Amino acid sequence: MGAALPTLLLILAGVLVGGTWSLYRQGAPKAAVLVTAALAVLATVAGVLRLLPENG
Repeated sequence: MGAALPTLLLILAGVLVGGTWSLYRQGAPKAAVLVTAALAVLATVAGVLRLLPENG
């Protein structure tokens, strides 16, 4: 699962970015758009950080 986790997180981030854009285009409440965008950012950061080599 270790090698697949960054890939899964980045796929999740892509789905969330698409969902955020869709919510925005449909005129969804601002809170829903912001929460979805925040989750997309968190998934992206987590995926990228999992790709970095460990120091230790």
